[in-house]
This record gives sequence, C-alpha cells and structure tokens, in this order.
Amino acid sequence: MSEKQQLLLVDDEPGIRESVQAYLEDNENWIVTAASNAEEAWQSLENKVPDLIVSDIMMPQVSGYEFLAKLKEDPRYRSIPVVFLTARGMTSDRIQGYEAGCDAYLSKPFDPEELEAIVKNLLSKTKVNTKKGGNSSAELEKIAKELVEIKAKLDDKLGTSNGITVTPPPIKIDLTPREQSVLDLVAQGLMNKEIARDLSTSVRNVEKYVSRLFGKTGTNSRTELVRFALQHGLTQ
Repeated sequence: MSEKQQLLLVDDEPGIRESVQAYLEDNENWIVTAASNAEEAWQSLENKVPDLIVSDIMMPQVSGYEFLAKLKEDPRYRSIPVVFLTARGMTSDRIQGYEAGCDAYLSKPFDPEELEAIVKNLLSKTKVNTKKGGNSSAELEKIAKELVEIKAKLDDKLGTSNGITVTPPPIKIDLTPREQSVLDLVAQGLMNKEIARDLSTSVRNVEKYVSRLFGKTGTNSRTELVRFALQHGLTQ
C-alpha cells in the first residue's frame, strides 16, 4: 500500500477552505492540512513538508505571491508544486502568477474536478522527477538537516586537538568546470530541473553530470554525494 500524499491548503475564506478541503479529502490517497493564512501555513511547513500546496492569492498581511516568493527562497521548500486559487482571473493576473513561479492557476469560482485533475497531474510529475534522480520535498528537508550535521562535525574535526590544527586528508578528483557547477548546486539542495535552469541546459544533461559525479566519487545517492563532497572539500 502506497504512502498517502500530503497537501497543504491555504485560504483565508472559511467557507472555501472547508469545502475545498472536504472535496480533496474524498481522495483516499491524500491527507489535507488547512491553514487560514500564510503565517499559519509556514508553521505547518516547519512541522510537515507537503507534497503540494494549494494557496489563495488575496490574503491579509501576507499575499499568496509573497508566500510563494518565500517558498522559492528556501531550498527545503522551493521544489513543492504550488497551485494558485484566486478570484482574479484576468490574463495579466495569470501571467503574474506563472512568472512568480506557480505551477497552476485556477480562477474562482472553479470546478472542483478541475482542481483535482490539476493536483493529480502535478503530483504525478513530481513523482516521475523524483524517480529520475530529483528529490522530493521531504528528501530535500532531510538532506538540508544532514548537511547541517555534517558541517558541524567537520567544523569539530577542523578545530584544534591538543593545540595542533587538524587538517583533513587531501583527495584528488578531476572534475570538469560543468561537473563542479552541478556539484555545487546539488549541495545547495537544488533539483535537476532547477539546476538545468540555472545552468541553461537540459534536465537530461544534468542527469548525465550527476551520474558522472556518482561514478567519480563512488556514491549512489545525492545525499551520499553531498556528504562525500563536503568531507573532502570538493564544495563549500
């Protein structure tokens, strides 16, 4: 039996929030957590990383745009698909939403079946990307926490022992400039799609570079690769 997928719904209108939550929860494969504003949603994120977020745009204090911008700035959450729900349905509004980084834009009033179809499609794409070598949001959060622990341990090892500075053993691995760039971005927690965008290349090329890095470092996963790179000074 597959693990249920986590959805986070953010909307300040109680009626819409409750009805959308009830409809989405009819799908037995989804667990829906509801938040009445962006601040409450962020607190929920800190406790449990969802597989997808459905958010209103026009909310008090912090708008959906501002909430999305904050998500994109955090390596732990930037890969989470975001669906915007809004009463503003002009073409210019949709363009603004997509330029902000949302994955889908649905104008109110909307057909719940259309929302369900969008959610299913985005979750399916995320699952495929993860199988191809990307990271789920939960995995990115785990990697981020492991990086903090690894860096802390390395700081201890690079400290002093009996007044003598300890230096890690050198290691020589020949990386091309592009392989180094990919490695640095992997260490930042970026997914293949994001790396491809930053380096102006294709996702397939990024996958090839990541595979080469696995071979050169003798690692089998992105977490092992980042751990190896940090331990041997291959990235900062």
